[in-house]
Amino acid sequence: MLAKRIIPCLDVKDGQTVKGTNFVNLRHAGDPVELGHAYSEQGADELVYLDITASHEGRKTFTEMVSRVAASVNIPFTVGGGIGELKDVDRLLNAGADKVSVNSAALRRPELIDEITRHFGSQVCVVAIDARYVMDRGQGTMDNEWLCYLNGGRIPTERMLFDWAREAQERGAGEILFTSMDHDGVKNGFANDALRRLSDSLSIPIIASGGAGAKEHFRDTFLEGHSDAALAASVFHFGEIKIPELKSYLKSEGITVRI
Repeated sequence: MLAKRIIPCLDVKDGQTVKGTNFVNLRHAGDPVELGHAYSEQGADELVYLDITASHEGRKTFTEMVSRVAASVNIPFTVGGGIGELKDVDRLLNAGADKVSVNSAALRRPELIDEITRHFGSQVCVVAIDARYVMDRGQGTMDNEWLCYLNGGRIPTERMLFDWAREAQERGAGEILFTSMDHDGVKNGFANDALRRLSDSLSIPIIASGGAGAKEHFRDTFLEGHSDAALAASVFHFGEIKIPELKSYLKSEGITVRI
């Protein structure tokens, strides 16, 4: 069995790591380079950095930060935010990133996935999907589905989670990073039913995001959600869960992890 991965996520705004709840109410969590180095030393398998504002000037600042991260960590890391064309991917990979994460731009123009994978390979392309469970929109066919959102969860689309994930895989995406907006920052556990459906219907790895609040939640998303990796932010940033302790716990639960 492939080892399950533990991935701290660092949302970066104005050069600082921030974290919110349900995508709002952001608070500062520390220097992103220092945090990344600490997580690398603690045994994290990978890191994800997301530029959550991604203005033109912010992209320049973010690229400089990516270079500093590359010099200070010895594990793979993914970067995302504001990636809309190949030159953005080229810039970030040249700065030292191992993978890029695309979300809104890919929803608006799905061909972006094809272009990235054709030029740089599937292993470079992570398609991030932010979705919310919609029980009743009064439109019949849209009920009881996961609806995809643009722009950091601000704008609903007409795209459904499972259809979009399948299309992303067909276009060459190497991984799917699924964040449940309903679970984000709430710390009640991951959206394991949806994650299991994704994992069982696709052949590429699924990264669980949104909802980690206890070590048991990581165990559950691996065993019940069939997730390949679990991503979390605040529980790591604010010291609520230590990565070495988490991995020891998961190993004791029979889950294969890199110690």
